[in-house]
Amino acid sequence: MFTGIVQAVASLDAIEERTGLRSFTIEFPAGFCEDLAIGASVAVDGVCLTVTHIESATRARFDVMQQSLAITTLGAAVQGQRVNVERAAREGAEIGGHPLSGHVDCVARLLQRRVLENNLVWRIAVPASHMRYVFAKGYIAVNGASLTIAECDRAAGWFEVWLIPETRRATVFEDKREGDALNIEIERQTAVIVDTVRAAVDERLAPLTGAIHALLKDKGQSLDDFLP
Repeated sequence: MFTGIVQAVASLDAIEERTGLRSFTIEFPAGFCEDLAIGASVAVDGVCLTVTHIESATRARFDVMQQSLAITTLGAAVQGQRVNVERAAREGAEIGGHPLSGHVDCVARLLQRRVLENNLVWRIAVPASHMRYVFAKGYIAVNGASLTIAECDRAAGWFEVWLIPETRRATVFEDKREGDALNIEIERQTAVIVDTVRAAVDERLAPLTGAIHALLKDKGQSLDDFLP
C-alpha cells in the first residue's frame, strides 16, 4: 500500500528491452534506498513495481511486464525521464493523502494547464469508462500523487485539480505539458460504492432499464448523473 504522498523525484537511468518485459534502472536521491531490499515495492509514477536488483546505494532495477507497459505511461517512458516515487507504506504510517494500491486504472490526458499566481490548475480528460468514479471534492491519484478533485464535468469527460507550490516542487508535475499522458488510480471506496449502486439499480430496474436509458439519453443525461 502507498499513501499518495510523493517522497522523491527519481530518474530513469537505463531502460533495457527483454523478452516479454522491460527493465528499468532508476537513480534515486541519496537516502531513498536505505534498507531497500529485493522484493520491496516502490510506486513509480503511481505504478507499483518490485525491486529485482540493487545496483548501488542510489540505484535499483525493476522488471515491468508487458501488461503493465500496455496500460500505463511506462510503456512510452524514455531514458532520462523524471518520475514520482514512493516507498511502500510501513505499518502505522501516517496516511497524508489516501490509500493507494499502485494499480493504475487508466491513462488520462492533460487537456489544459492554467498557471495562476500561487497555483497550477490542470484539466484532465478521463476515458468514459472511468469518468463515473470522478466526483468533485473526491480523491484521485495522478502519477502516484493523491489529489483532491476541484471540479468535474462528466458529460465532457474531464476533471480539474489545483496544484499548490509544494506539490509542484515535490513532484514531476512541472515537466508535464498539455497532451501528456498521466496514470490514474481511482479511489477504491468510491469505485465500490458506485459499482454497488449501479448493480442494485440494474437488478431492481432490469425490466425498465432500456426505457430509462432511452429517456435519459433524450434529455442528455445518464444513470451516472444520479449516482452518489
